[in-house]
Order: sequence, then C-alpha cells, then structure tokens
Amino acid sequence: MNQRRLFLGCFFSLIATAFAFAVRGAILNDLAKYFNLSNEQLGYLGGANGAPFAITIILLSLVIDKIGYGRAMVFGFCAHFISALMTIFATSFEMLYWGTFIFAIGNGTVEAVINPVVATIFDKNKTHWLNILHAGWPGGMVLGGLLAIGISFLGAGGTSFGDVWRWQIGVVLIPTIIYGIVLFGQKFPQQERVAAGVPYIEMLREFGWASAYICSFLLLSGMNQVLLVTGLPALPLVYQALLAIVPAAVFGFYVKSFGRPMFVFLLLVMMLLATTELGTDSWISNIMQAVLKSETKGTLFLVYTSAIMFVLRFFAGPIVHRVSPLGLLAICAAIASIGLFWLGSAGSAAGMLLAAATFYAFGKTFFWPTTLGVVSEQYPKGGALMINAIAGVGMLSVGALGVPAIGTVQDRDFAQILEERDPALVKQVTVTKEGFFGESVSLDQSKVETLDATQKELVTAVVTESKQGTLKKIAVLPAIMCVCYLILIGYFRSRGGYQAQVLTGHAAEDEKFTGGTRGPHEA
Repeated sequence: MNQRRLFLGCFFSLIATAFAFAVRGAILNDLAKYFNLSNEQLGYLGGANGAPFAITIILLSLVIDKIGYGRAMVFGFCAHFISALMTIFATSFEMLYWGTFIFAIGNGTVEAVINPVVATIFDKNKTHWLNILHAGWPGGMVLGGLLAIGISFLGAGGTSFGDVWRWQIGVVLIPTIIYGIVLFGQKFPQQERVAAGVPYIEMLREFGWASAYICSFLLLSGMNQVLLVTGLPALPLVYQALLAIVPAAVFGFYVKSFGRPMFVFLLLVMMLLATTELGTDSWISNIMQAVLKSETKGTLFLVYTSAIMFVLRFFAGPIVHRVSPLGLLAICAAIASIGLFWLGSAGSAAGMLLAAATFYAFGKTFFWPTTLGVVSEQYPKGGALMINAIAGVGMLSVGALGVPAIGTVQDRDFAQILEERDPALVKQVTVTKEGFFGESVSLDQSKVETLDATQKELVTAVVTESKQGTLKKIAVLPAIMCVCYLILIGYFRSRGGYQAQVLTGHAAEDEKFTGGTRGPHEA
C-alpha cells in the first residue's frame, strides 16, 4: 500500500468537497436574484449539504467494511461529478436543491472513507493526522473562494457564454478529477477494528441505542426538509422525536446496550459545534457581502478565515500534546464565542471586522478534526461507525436544523426591525412562507425593485443589520460548548487524566496518550 499517495488522495478529496462548498456559498446572492429565493430557501440549499451527507456517512459506516473503501470512493467521485453538472444546467430551485443533495451524498461517501482510513494509517498519532487531513477543508475553501472571485471579475462585464455563476460551479470539476486520478488503482487498508478482530456486534454495542436515537431523530429531520422542499406535508418536531423512538428501540433490542455515555454527550455537543463552524461558514460570505457592500470582499472574508485554519491545522500535534485534545477544544470554544460576538457588533469598520474574523478563525480551527480524534482515540472498538457517526450527526444537525435556523433568524429579525422603522413598508416588500420552523416573513426580492431610492436604502440597511446581528446570537453556542468541554476535562482528571485507548498493542507517540484496552487476539 502506497500510504503517502493514499493520504494525498484523501486530502485532495476533502479539498474538492470544500472547494465546492466555498463556490456554492459565494454564488448564493446570484442564485437568490436569478431564482428569486428567500433566505430560508437559501438556507435549504445550505442545509442540503448536511442531511444527505449525514444519512450517507452514518448508513454507509454500517457496511463500509464489507463494501470496501475503494468501491465507496468510486461512488463518491461519481456523485461529485454528476452534482456539478446538475447545478451547472439548473433551471429551477428544485434542480439546484437536488444537485446540492447529490453533491452532499458524494461528500458523505468521501468522508466515510477518509476518516477511518487516516485514523488507521496513522494509528499512533490520530488527532494530529486527522487535523492535517482536515486542513484540506479550509485549503479547498481558499482555492474555491479565490477562483470564484476570479471568474466573477472575468464575467463582470457580461459574457456570451452564459451566466457567470454556472462557470463558477464548473471549476468544481477540477479538484474532483484530480483526486480521482490520485486514488485510481490504490489499495485501501483494513480498518483497525477489523484488523484487531473486534466483532461487528461489539462496534454496535459501543454505539448503543441512545446514539441511535439521536441519529434517528436527526435523520428524520433531514428527510423532513426534503418533504418541505418538494411541497409535501412535513412532520412537526414533536412527531419526529416520537417516531425516532421506533428505530432506536429496534436497535436497542438487538444490541442490548445504551452505548458509551460520554460519546452520547459528545454527539449533543457536536450539534452545537457544527452550527458554530459549518453553519456560520455557510452564511458568512452572504452576511459579509451585505455588511461590506461587496460580493468580492464577502467571499474574501471566508477565504481569509479559511487560510488561517489551513495553516494552523498542520500544528495541531504539538498543541494537543501540551494541553490535551479536550483542553484545546475548550480554549477554541471560548475564542470562537468572543470572535462571533465581536463580528456581530463590529459594524462595517474593516479593521474591527478583520480583527474579529482572526479571532473567530483561531477559535473554529481545531473543532472538527480534534473531535474526530477524541472519538477515535477513546472508542477504537467503535470502528468506522463511531468516528463517522459523530461527523454525520454534525452535518445532519447543521443541515437539517442549523443552516435553515440561521436563515430563519435573519428573516424574522429583518421583519421585526423593519416593522419598528416603517410598518407600512413591511407589508409592501415581504411575503409569508411556510418553513421548517413554521411560518416566517421574508424579503421578496422582486418587490424591492419597485421601491423609491429612500425605501431601498432603508431596506438595505435593515437587511445588513439583521444579517450581522445573527452572528451575536450564534456566539451563544460555542460558549455552551466551552462549559461542556470543561465538564469533560474534570471527568478525565478524576480518572487520572486523558489517555488514548489502544486496540493492537501499540502506543501513541507521546506517553501522555498511551494506555487502553487489548484486542481479542492479544495475550
């Protein structure tokens, strides 16, 4: 097995997913104008990145050791390719949604492969190498954002080749083809649980019925979003919570295990983490475009924070060895909370926004890969299922709940602020739409064109204020996360400190992370 080429292929595949994520975020305003979409509909497009991703990564993790990592990666490549073509030739909101939906299936398949593969290849230092792997995410965001800006400049004067946003989506095919070439013909390893001889049922018991309930509820929420988009009757949250009991009960009857309590706790925290990082990233270009009055500057804002993340993730190992993974997560959560609140309060002053963005970027850098590292180190018997399930729960929660919720908050804040300043204008420029969180009043883009200059100026100011103010509300989430991580740190200190659990008898590079359980084949 060519480990270096295999790792590079996994790294480039994550770049491709982030590349497309950045481009799709950069063209949200163009899509809103072209298809006359509300903020909640834009939230659905952002959310479509999450629900199918999570459904794919969780369900695929149950069978991926049987299917094989190579076959799964071929499927992910095909999904990425097809989704780009669907979006390029989209003629309606529904086509945009389903193109994004298939793209997310490709993302889920790719991540279901790369996380357990890298954790297996670098089983002596998982958190460090998972952070390096996930440097591909901000790296792809930087490349995608810069290319999207470059193409928008080229098409600023109009083009005879079609809409500029279609060409921006077209460049997504470039990194997709690259990772397909790098991974072509490569042999993938057995996951460490399989190599250690841990039975399949033991993996399911580690997961447990409590984790299954959380996943089932979020899966139902994700599918509920599909019903809303297609115009079919949707289920209220209470019914979703009750229905989720059924699959969780069947799973619990089979495995007869609650699961690992700390893992269940981490799943709940992951819902906050995903909305803080990916939910904000889904909206940040759109929000900053309004604040800075420039689509280019708004996209560059995302590029800047992603560039900071890209660099810092290569240095996760030394930091983790000094403060422990949970210590790093607690510090990052506190910094992210301050950064988001600062961003929401900074107005349009470039210097203040840059300083706040730097703070926020430092805070969110290590969230996702360090959490995957903690799960992989603490629950190696959980195999591909547990490391992928926590990623899946993150994407499910941000897609089904987080991103649409951020859009809904913007719509409602806009209507509330405009109601206070010009009640008559609210009825003139808004439309009531049924959404996941009930009815919401949103701005009708087509009606804005009928306003006079003074009215347009007021509407623009209220849009900017409502969008930026949402960031202050999001800042509450990482503050709660910080408290949760401090609780976990106290728990581990009561048990002698954080130690990675080991299946196959090897030890982590740093003595601080050694110890654990023996595999069933060991004496």
